[in-house]
Amino acid sequence: MNTLQTAMALAEMGRAVFPMTESKRPACEHGVHDATRDPETLRRWFRRPGLVPAVATGKPSGVIVLDVDAQHGGMVWLEKARDRLPETEEYETRSGGRHFVFQWREGIFTIAINRIGGGVELRSTGASAIYWPAIGFPRVSDAPPAPFPSWLLPPPPKPRDPAPARVPDDASLGRLLRFATDAAEGERNRCLFWVGCRLAEQVQHGTLSPAYAVALIEAAGVQAGLPRNEARATAQSAIQGGRA
Repeated sequence: MNTLQTAMALAEMGRAVFPMTESKRPACEHGVHDATRDPETLRRWFRRPGLVPAVATGKPSGVIVLDVDAQHGGMVWLEKARDRLPETEEYETRSGGRHFVFQWREGIFTIAINRIGGGVELRSTGASAIYWPAIGFPRVSDAPPAPFPSWLLPPPPKPRDPAPARVPDDASLGRLLRFATDAAEGERNRCLFWVGCRLAEQVQHGTLSPAYAVALIEAAGVQAGLPRNEARATAQSAIQGGRA
């Protein structure tokens, strides 16, 4: 088959295709974003000599391509991993590497190219893979695309340890307490209670003692104009509620 016939055959298989030069440069205006299965568009593109069809990987074609590059250590990886790879569509690349074609499914990857290691990449939505058999490179296996091997998925990121609680300094405590002392009449109790809840968080973290927190809140309430007994009750309520 010539390159046009190959492009049409790929389109009939459900793969979105666009033209590339043999030097791996897109030969259409928007590259992979122009990939199509439309026969008329493919005929127009592949009338030109020197082009090779490329498949838009991922969602547009329903396939993910494992790209093993012979020039950057990929074949060493392949030698170790070959027994774990299922029988699937496979063809040789111009560099002597391999493309393995697997079934794409929603949610496998969120980025176009996922690097597994030196010379080994997974190509999904937004990326592409040149179909080298169109210009004579051999198909190693004519098997249909196998389900994507779960062991090729990158490991999930390790959960980060929560940041250690910050010990409040005088400046930060002062800024917080001013929210209560500067409150307008009618808002004083509500603002004082909010400040108390923030200090209760520090008590929970162990960076402030309950007694000291109550004393700070009570003093701020009195300074704001609340009766001392009311300020003390609000302080105790906030700290006890937070600790509970």
